[in-house]
Amino acid sequence: MTHHFHRPIAVFAFLVGAYFLVLSPALFWPSYLDSPVGVLVALPYLSVYLFHALGVPGLLVNDGACGWGWCAPTVFGWCFIVAFWLGLAWLVALGLVRWRGRGVSP
Repeated sequence: MTHHFHRPIAVFAFLVGAYFLVLSPALFWPSYLDSPVGVLVALPYLSVYLFHALGVPGLLVNDGACGWGWCAPTVFGWCFIVAFWLGLAWLVALGLVRWRGRGVSP
């Protein structure tokens, strides 16, 4: 039986599927997010504030001026977060396929 992990799309689908599988217990047990796994949820969301601080415009409502609270991401901010993290997963998938293609065993 051959495996299809020599194609980037298969590795990408595996990475994204594994991410959602690890986070799926939170649908039934919200306290699951209080564990260290909660960082996996918070990191992509909080990255929008990092990119705002680095100067990417239009990511936060009111351009980040929300008084004492944290501003929510704009629609562009949500699209930016999704595109960035899915793009990063795609680059990891490409890197893994190329690494495996050189004959290096993990």
